[in-house]
Amino acid sequence: MRVRATAALAAMLLAALTACSGSGGGDKADAKSSNGSKDSAPKKVDCADEDISQADWTKYCSDEGAGADADGVEAKPKGLKFGESYTWPDGLKVSVTEAKVFTDYDTELMESAEPGNTDFRVKLKLTNSGKSAVALNDLSLIIEGATKGGQASVTAFEKGAEPLEGRLAPGVSTTKTDDNALETKYGKKIVVTVQRDSEDYDLDYPEYTGSITG
Repeated sequence: MRVRATAALAAMLLAALTACSGSGGGDKADAKSSNGSKDSAPKKVDCADEDISQADWTKYCSDEGAGADADGVEAKPKGLKFGESYTWPDGLKVSVTEAKVFTDYDTELMESAEPGNTDFRVKLKLTNSGKSAVALNDLSLIIEGATKGGQASVTAFEKGAEPLEGRLAPGVSTTKTDDNALETKYGKKIVVTVQRDSEDYDLDYPEYTGSITG
């Protein structure tokens, strides 16, 4: 009887030890899995933040990394929509935020609507996340009708204009405008191509699609 009791007790102790070992390993595996999931979450980085670390600057904001967004995904220069942004390798980020019918003419300057045309103003948001000042007069727009063809003609309206000129310092954002007129027969859906003068012939020109509102 004593031998049987001792054997039974040993079996119970072995089972208890096995259960504890299995439980501890599972907790560690769960913790590892949780940490791995957390570590793989995309990091959000503000390149204009003066307190950004050197490591984050190099990875997300340098000449090598500036073409990628905060998730490390390369932004495509084609097929963008109004409101989306594109970043050139030197850190200049551009976004076409809107195109709106213009009616606030300055009559003292003889501004007026021309029959058969849609006058409109395009707004761009620009952010310099690079390390050097950028010349904004290197930028220009080509605007075409997206439905029936046609190309807008460049014009300039006085009130509220913020033309693409001057320089943009590192860490600074600004909003600029570009005025145009498009024949009404081409509709209001447009493609805006942002060109940039550069010695780099491989430089991309981002294209934005949207509609003239108003």
